[in-house]
Amino acid sequence: MDNITALGGDVYEIDTKMAGHSGITAGYLILGDRPCLVETGTATSAPTVRDAIASLGVGPGDLATVVVTHIHLDHAGGVGDIARAFPNAQVVVHEKGARHLVDPSRLMASARMVWGDRLDTLFGELSPTEAERIVALGDTGAIDLGNGRKLISHYSPGHAKHHVGLIDSATGDLYVGDAAGVYLPQTGDLRPASPPPDFDLQTALDSLTLFRDLQPQRLLFSHYGPVDAVQETLERSAEELRVWVDLTRQAHSEGMDLDHAVAMVRERTRERYAALKDEATARQFELLSPAESNVAGILHWLGKTSPRPQQKD
Repeated sequence: MDNITALGGDVYEIDTKMAGHSGITAGYLILGDRPCLVETGTATSAPTVRDAIASLGVGPGDLATVVVTHIHLDHAGGVGDIARAFPNAQVVVHEKGARHLVDPSRLMASARMVWGDRLDTLFGELSPTEAERIVALGDTGAIDLGNGRKLISHYSPGHAKHHVGLIDSATGDLYVGDAAGVYLPQTGDLRPASPPPDFDLQTALDSLTLFRDLQPQRLLFSHYGPVDAVQETLERSAEELRVWVDLTRQAHSEGMDLDHAVAMVRERTRERYAALKDEATARQFELLSPAESNVAGILHWLGKTSPRPQQKD
């Protein structure tokens, strides 16, 4: 299949074809005695992911584990559908997200408030998963991949309070979810992912320090793909966060509303990203990491940590 890429170490990248687009959201299948899927993608992507897993020789009864870095719908929206397709798989998630996979109603209602009618096209409907199939992780945990190989989870909030990073004991691959931002392989651009309501700057920076301390061999971005320049990329991720926060803080201090703040941050960061010089790539980058969502998340955090001046008309 043209949406599967072998990455070595029995790891396969699956392009989930989110909303029909290539290069937006990746899932990763780790083969071995206990096959494991990291990230499901959206509900609308579930058939694509299911077929890719099957084409790699993993039958309905063979998938041992489905693990998600966090429960945002582009990462975990397909959990219920994938769980039904692979009935022996355990579903692994941080304890702060587990209840939302059992009963997604609040999560879906919140997402619909944000996305409106676009929700159905972009994400679809997260189906419930039986509570007895869910393994809830604490600050650390281990997922058995067979033959002594493990996926070790590390709690890494900042982007979301239910976020974990996952490091493969055999390969040193670190599945970063959204904690290191989004990466665009065509241009090498890296942009933060700081949506409401959970973004917190210091917590996000602490998670990046944790990732550096784990000394991974490679970063596997959910958005999008493998990156070998580990330390340089994690440093860039922290830098981008600080740039966006500093600019949004300036807009906040001047009393700008969201629209004006977004316009200012877009303008001031435009030259940082080669992707924005090409219209098609710019659209992809915006779908990966919407400027409005990033600025809204930072403003939400600033609203909790800094008094807000009067907005300008």
